Amino acid sequence: MHATVHLLARTDFPRLKRRTIETLQLNLGYRCNQSCVHCHVNAGPNRTEEMTDETVDAAIDFLAASPEITTIDLTGGAPELNRNFRRLVIAARARGLRVIDRCNLTILEEPGFEDLAAFLAAHRVEIVASLPCYQEENVDKQRGKGVFEASLKGLRRLNALGYGRVGSGLDLNLVYNPQGASLPPAQAALEADYKRYLGERYGIVFNHLFTLANMPIQRFGSMLISKGEFNAYMTTLRAAHRDENLDQVMCRSLISVDWQGYVYDCDFNQQLGLTLPDENRPRLHITDTTVAQLEGLPIRVADHCYGCTAGQGSSCGGALEDPIAPAPTCAS
Repeated sequence: MHATVHLLARTDFPRLKRRTIETLQLNLGYRCNQSCVHCHVNAGPNRTEEMTDETVDAAIDFLAASPEITTIDLTGGAPELNRNFRRLVIAARARGLRVIDRCNLTILEEPGFEDLAAFLAAHRVEIVASLPCYQEENVDKQRGKGVFEASLKGLRRLNALGYGRVGSGLDLNLVYNPQGASLPPAQAALEADYKRYLGERYGIVFNHLFTLANMPIQRFGSMLISKGEFNAYMTTLRAAHRDENLDQVMCRSLISVDWQGYVYDCDFNQQLGLTLPDENRPRLHITDTTVAQLEGLPIRVADHCYGCTAGQGSSCGGALEDPIAPAPTCAS
């Protein structure tokens, strides 16, 4: 991480200011049942960082005092491994909030989590699930041997509950990441490719595909540095920057809170330790601020921000813009 922080610290990325905060993204911890090559959090089975009961209480209090927030976005690691995951979901849904679970699919097949899919459906939680390809070889290469088959089992379990089916109200969205140091292809075309392949071969249905660029930080950034590809990838991102995407980047309407309760502009800044610009304190805790105090403040930018504005753009909700492109494949 330190190497990528040093390489990304100075930037000429355009200055940004926050608008109304609509989404609270909570990282419940870095523990995960997988260790993916592209993971910008460096999550894995041996990580022990986890949001405590007290910090979860603070997050719920923050939501109660923040009527502007309409969405709570739960991420990790595998967020479901935190013992407070279900309590957070129930509290957020009781307030009528949209709840997103950043699910890796394989957690649904882990011992002790057999009822998780039913819980998510009962509380109408929107699932955003990583599936970086529709072909087994590419998924297992990026996420580990056997992950593709386990992911299919998870998808079938969700489909059986109504997830991804028209009119069910249970949204199931998949996430694509490139295999390496390249930009993702056009989102709409790749979504059609995914739906056709997964539907015809496995009978799997889903709502939308989100294409995300790989961020040059943490595990992926370290891999780029070790291969001598970091500078070339940054050149690719900078060359593909589009000013039009600045208006829709997620940090304008989102704040990210780490497992300790500290507030960041986005999940990527969180992983780089780039705290909110505040002259009075080194780190801002969720108990020390409000939505009203954060609105209109400058957003801390660095070179990795080009990953969000390159090409069609990239955010937690997928592409910001989807230009027409040649027919894609998930091996791109």
